[in-house]
Amino acid sequence: MSKNLKKFWNLGVEEFNTQYFDINKEGNLVVKEGNYQYDVMKIIKKYGSPTEIFFPSILEDRLDDLIKLFQSYIKINRYSGKFFYHYPMKVNQNREFVLPLVTEGANLETGSANELMLVKKLWETGSLNNKIKVVCNGPKTTAYLNLIAELKSKDLDIIPIIEDLNEYEYLSKYRGNVGIRLDVDARVKSHWNHKIDRFGLSLDQIIKLGKIKNLKLLHYHIGSQIELLKDVMVPMRKAMEAYVMIKKDNPSLETLDIGGGMPIPYDRKYRYSVDSLISSIIKFLNSYSKKNNIPAPNIACEWGRYIVAPAQITIFKVLAEKEIPENKNKRWYVVDGSFMNDLLDTWAIHQKWHVVPINHMDAKKMAQSWLAGMTCDADDEYTARGSHVLLPDIQSLSGEDKDLYLSIFDSGAYQDALASHHCLLSSPIKLSAQDGEIKVIRRRESPDDVAKLFGW
Repeated sequence: MSKNLKKFWNLGVEEFNTQYFDINKEGNLVVKEGNYQYDVMKIIKKYGSPTEIFFPSILEDRLDDLIKLFQSYIKINRYSGKFFYHYPMKVNQNREFVLPLVTEGANLETGSANELMLVKKLWETGSLNNKIKVVCNGPKTTAYLNLIAELKSKDLDIIPIIEDLNEYEYLSKYRGNVGIRLDVDARVKSHWNHKIDRFGLSLDQIIKLGKIKNLKLLHYHIGSQIELLKDVMVPMRKAMEAYVMIKKDNPSLETLDIGGGMPIPYDRKYRYSVDSLISSIIKFLNSYSKKNNIPAPNIACEWGRYIVAPAQITIFKVLAEKEIPENKNKRWYVVDGSFMNDLLDTWAIHQKWHVVPINHMDAKKMAQSWLAGMTCDADDEYTARGSHVLLPDIQSLSGEDKDLYLSIFDSGAYQDALASHHCLLSSPIKLSAQDGEIKVIRRRESPDDVAKLFGW
């Protein structure tokens, strides 16, 4: 029965990033960490809901697996370049996410002066390994550029990426290594793929610049959640064509920085694995470099969502059930949190999530539900893009505890940074589960806490 339930809820499946999750004999969701096991229902009974639970072990495992995969294929293919993973801080800037990643060997990527200010604090307090590399993307304000120069003078290995011609003028006087962003001429099927990209320079613009002082890195970004392997490889070929041309004037160029790429299977399996993607990348770059008689480039990647999303789940309690007169086959389940506030991608990009109950997972009767949040906004809902969420039928639940709680997986990327306080709702409590212990990272906001944010 347990195996059938796991299959029903898509748990224990690496392709769904649920290899860490299981079901216990009580029908509750559990999370595995080595010899430790966390009964999520017991955690919620103690701390209440809504709740975010962060699992550092998942974060560390995913980074470790990614680095080892690249290193393995580099060795198998006798690839002469090196691999560097750069964690893009914009994906989740919370301290509890960033520190384990840099401890486990991640380099960093920043997108603003404020993010770089956090790196400065870590650097000055000795919290960073002196071999760490920091890549600086995003529009460069004067404050951002000055901070880059300051940290370079303090011996941080920091590389600003030239995004436009104004930045080129400033950075032409910079005394450290630089990168440049290519607006690669390839469109793919992905989120955030625009016909006109305001970031980066065209190949013609870069070629016209000729020799660029201390150019070390060529960066490009191809969107996110890329569904097809060919949509990763086609832009890479375009980028390498540009790399070869740019290297003629800039023999110091040595690194290709792949922005965007590996998707998260929020609600479905993707058509390629991270293993097949990395194998394809190494084989292609090896072959292309030999064919064009250039040293194989070092490889940098910035797959932030892929690393951090599975390390957090968000828990809501179903408070009420409501009929939908227009659709008798479905019903509203009203939860004690807000999708617009705490899982903004639900509303912003119509994200589909992997949703499972944390209790009553062995319920005999299921209901097709739509989920409604606690704000007064009609958009505060989750309908799985008009489909439905299959959850235990509340009316059929038996036993002492008839309350139903649900978990939304893969909420570790972007949601905290994009969270809001619509209707002055409080942010959830955030917990960390590590080494068999549960710790409060951020307490649940009180009404006074939220009011203070708005000057009350």
